[in-house]
Amino acid sequence: MNAVDERIDSGLAGLLDNMVQAEASDLHLVPGYPPTYRIHGRLAAPTGGSPLKSSQTRGMIASLLPEDAANRIEELRNFDCSVSLVRNGRTCRFRTNVFWAQGELCACLRYIPDAIPSFEWMGFPKELADRIMHLTNGLVIITGITGSGKSTTLAALIEQLNQEGGYRIITVEEPVEYVFSRQARTLITQREVGTDVGSFYDGLKYGLRQDPDVVLVGEIRDRETAQMALSAAETGHLILTTLHTQDAKGAVTRFADLFPYDAQDDVRTQLSLSLRYVIAQHLLPNQEEGKKRVLALEVMTTNHVVRAGIRQGKVESLESAIQTGRRDGMVALDDSLERLVATGQITPQIARRYAKDPEGLQMARTTKR
Repeated sequence: MNAVDERIDSGLAGLLDNMVQAEASDLHLVPGYPPTYRIHGRLAAPTGGSPLKSSQTRGMIASLLPEDAANRIEELRNFDCSVSLVRNGRTCRFRTNVFWAQGELCACLRYIPDAIPSFEWMGFPKELADRIMHLTNGLVIITGITGSGKSTTLAALIEQLNQEGGYRIITVEEPVEYVFSRQARTLITQREVGTDVGSFYDGLKYGLRQDPDVVLVGEIRDRETAQMALSAAETGHLILTTLHTQDAKGAVTRFADLFPYDAQDDVRTQLSLSLRYVIAQHLLPNQEEGKKRVLALEVMTTNHVVRAGIRQGKVESLESAIQTGRRDGMVALDDSLERLVATGQITPQIARRYAKDPEGLQMARTTKR
C-alpha cells in the first residue's frame, strides 16, 4: 500500500470503486455538480448523487495528490499526475488533471486499465499494427480529438514490440499512463514530463542519446519537439506520437503550422520524407446501448502521391489520395463507417453524422442493398 492509499478520502475511494465497476472512462469532480462519470462516451451522474460542496471537492483532491503538490494546491493553476491505488486487492491507475474554474478547485480522473487492451478488443486492424511495428524508422502520427483512444493505440503498439523483444524503447509522457511489463529481451524506460524530465522536447532530445530503437512522444505541441521528431525519424529511429486534429490531412497542416511561415516549405519537404503513417481515430456510440464505443479509422500512408501533396502544400489532394490508395493500405473514413454499419456495430444515423460525405455514404449503402 502506498501513501495515497493510506490518506485517500473515503468518499472518493467509493467513487473510484464504482467507476471501475461501471466501466467508466472518466470521473468529473466539480463543485455544484454531483460527481459525474463518462460511461461509453456518455455523461452520467450516480443515482441520488448530491452536488459537491467546495470543501468536499477540495478534500477529495488533496487526498489524491502527491504530498508536495497537495501542500501547494493554492498556487497550482493546473496540475497533471498519474495515481496508483490498490482497490479490492488490485492496483488501479488514474490519470488526473486538477484545475481551477471560477475560483473553485476541480478535477478530472481518467481510469487506465491495468491490462493494455488487445488490438482485437480495440477494433484496430492487426495487419495495420504489424506494418507499423516492423517499420525500421520514420514518423507515425496517431491523431484524433480528446478521448478518441490515441494513447491506448500507442500503448498497444509499444506492448506488442515489448513482447516481440529486441528493442530499446523510450517513452516520454505527461503523465505516464500504461506501465509496461519487463521482458527479457526488451529494455523500456518511461519518463514523465514534470517529474523525470522538463518537457517533451527534452525527453526526446536526451532520449536520442540513450540508444533507442523506438521513441514514444506522448504529444507534439511545439516547434522544437516537432523539429526534433523529424530529425530523429530521419536518422534511423521510429517515432510514435499524437496530435489533436480531426483527420489525417489536418495532422499534416497542424504539424507545418507549428513552424514560422517562412520555414514551412522546408518542414513539409522533411515531413514528406519522414512520415510513414497518419491514423485518425474516432470512437463512436455502439448500436447496442451500454456497450463500449466502436473505433472508426482513417489511415493515410505515404506513397508517392501523398509525398507530393505534402511537399507542395496541396493538403486537399490528400483526401483523394486516401480514396484511391487502398492498394497501399489506406482507409477512407467513410469506408470504415460503412463497414461498421454493415457489421451492425453502429447505426446508419451515427455513420452519417461522422461521414465526410454523408450523401455519398447513403448512396453506397443503397447500392449494397
